[in-house]
Amino acid sequence: MTFSTERRIEFRDTDAAGIVHFSAFFPMMEAAEHAMLRSLGIPVLPDSATQLPDGTALPPVTWPRIAANCRYCAAARFEDILRIEVRVTRIGSTSVEYQCRFLRADELIAEGTLTAVCCYLSHDSEHGAGSHLTKTKIPESIRKLLARYQ
Repeated sequence: MTFSTERRIEFRDTDAAGIVHFSAFFPMMEAAEHAMLRSLGIPVLPDSATQLPDGTALPPVTWPRIAANCRYCAAARFEDILRIEVRVTRIGSTSVEYQCRFLRADELIAEGTLTAVCCYLSHDSEHGAGSHLTKTKIPESIRKLLARYQ
């Protein structure tokens, strides 16, 4: 199963030639990943009160990137509407890998991967500022949710 969302190309996404700049694909992949996580009820930024519809409490984890890449196949331009498909390609013990495909109608524009690691996010109460990430195993409740798009 694949999660799908759409995005219209904004002027700010383009270069002087009117083509989407290569760097614009990375925030679009991240936004599509976030939309997929939200569709599963997984918060992007943890909240201690987050619960699944069945009442299961989700642990306060977040997903920093450890790798990203993108391969470009065709040009996209201002005002194009791209469908961005996200699929989970691997769920490891502490990380998850996504494949993202950008399509205009049925034409493949680009495809890439994101790898994120599961981390507890704790706030540094001792010093009064900042947060600390600690790598952790993906909780079983989240693993089951992510598997829906595998």
